[in-house]
Amino acid sequence: MCRNEIMKSLKDEIQFPCGLSMKNRFMLAPLTNTQSHEDGVLSDDEFNWLTMRAKGGFGLTMSCASHVQAIGKGFPGQLGIFGNEHIEGLKRLTDEIKSHQSLAVAQLHHAGMRSPEDIIGERPVCPSDDEETNSRALTLDEVKGLRDNFIEAGVRAKKAGYEGAEIHGAHGYILCQFLSSDINKRDDEYGGTLENRSRIIFEIVDGIRNECGSEFLLGVRLSAERFGIKLGETKEVCKKLIDTNKIDFLDMSLWDSFKEPVEEEHKGRNLLEHFTELDFKDVKLTVAGNIRTGENVHEVLNNKVDFVTVGRAAILHHDFPERVIENSNFEPIELPASRSHLIKEGLSEKFIKYMGAWPGFVGE
Repeated sequence: MCRNEIMKSLKDEIQFPCGLSMKNRFMLAPLTNTQSHEDGVLSDDEFNWLTMRAKGGFGLTMSCASHVQAIGKGFPGQLGIFGNEHIEGLKRLTDEIKSHQSLAVAQLHHAGMRSPEDIIGERPVCPSDDEETNSRALTLDEVKGLRDNFIEAGVRAKKAGYEGAEIHGAHGYILCQFLSSDINKRDDEYGGTLENRSRIIFEIVDGIRNECGSEFLLGVRLSAERFGIKLGETKEVCKKLIDTNKIDFLDMSLWDSFKEPVEEEHKGRNLLEHFTELDFKDVKLTVAGNIRTGENVHEVLNNKVDFVTVGRAAILHHDFPERVIENSNFEPIELPASRSHLIKEGLSEKFIKYMGAWPGFVGE
């Protein structure tokens, strides 16, 4: 497909297996922003940040990582979805997102051993004991409770008006910890073989699909590597997820879509090629990883990807999709971004302070 055809296709609808359609090829990445209340209730700041992106043209607006258990909180000001007290605020959010013809999707999350002890007020949990993070191993009953809480969060998301949910199995959080043979040392049905280590993800997929129905959009986010994850195993999990016929999309977090893998045995092709070679059947593929310009969007979509997941560029420009559709050579403002620009783009002081930890992102 030539470049002009790619750019025209940016406004083409994406049809998901569940029957829902997405108005274009841009998804807002689930971005940590620390703007909500400490009890997980949606704040006005987070409402404004997300709905501004829906208004700016994203075909799918995904929430930040929303924790499914109080003990799974990963950062201050994190949006919650672990209790019915969250539904009222989330309903207000989803109503506004959908009013801009953007799909409203919740990301379901649990930080596991990455939950700071000073935030959750107790030892974090993990598939196995971890001395470095002072995390304790989940009992078998607790693993099954965790699975059920992910499923319940999916049901809660639907009640709150979300049209779908993404299961966060990436970035070293708890489901990623289960996948890692370096971290997961269990000797029961949730540890050992790849089939056992990935079991909880498939049980969550089955549960959400059964409880929320065939018309609920369902995706899974995975890391290709790092965090104790092996590329070959990730590809096997992807193949199995596709073959279940129970998910609508896979969201691969690559960090840099065109870098070579870390593992020597997989070098010679970039990370993106390792996943686009898979037979996705009707399942859609999106990737995140250094997609910051119109040129990047073109390059990724020209490599058999269905839609792009945009993070940093969406922070800088709430209307990034509209700008790229209008100008295929669009480039975001240069960094560091001024505080006044970030405020104009809907970031609160809390979010700006958080972004200040990113080297060279925030200026005066």
